[in-house]
Amino acid sequence: MSKNVADVMSRDLKTVRPKTPLQEAIQILADHRISGLPVVDDVGKLVGVLSESDLMWQEMGATPPAYVMLLDSVIYLKNPLSYEKELHKALGQTVGDLMTSEVVTVSPDKPLSEAARLMYEKHVRRLPVIDKSKQVVGILTRGDIVREMATGQG
Repeated sequence: MSKNVADVMSRDLKTVRPKTPLQEAIQILADHRISGLPVVDDVGKLVGVLSESDLMWQEMGATPPAYVMLLDSVIYLKNPLSYEKELHKALGQTVGDLMTSEVVTVSPDKPLSEAARLMYEKHVRRLPVIDKSKQVVGILTRGDIVREMATGQG
């Protein structure tokens, strides 16, 4: 019998809120040796995810968009709005400043094979598991799937 997400997901998860100071979230990631945190609102609904990739902006900084000068006009070769986004992430002080708000999620009753396919196709390392009311009930990581495969029961 094939397993579903609820059979394999981690239930003991750490979460943060958008107003959580960035340094506190970084400490949680380091202390628990995890690579991402679900971000929830005051009632536990998922509003985003903070990942190691999001944190890289703090180290990299933002690269100003390339431009050319033509007859005293500035013509941007890249959308200046994307620079504003990068700058906001590079200077962010809270989880909400850096989190990714468009999150790929999965339900607990989804077959594990479908969740694995979703992770592969969307290039994500983790899937927050949410119930019908958008409450976070667990998280499924690539590592969870690999460990399940290693038991020979997946």
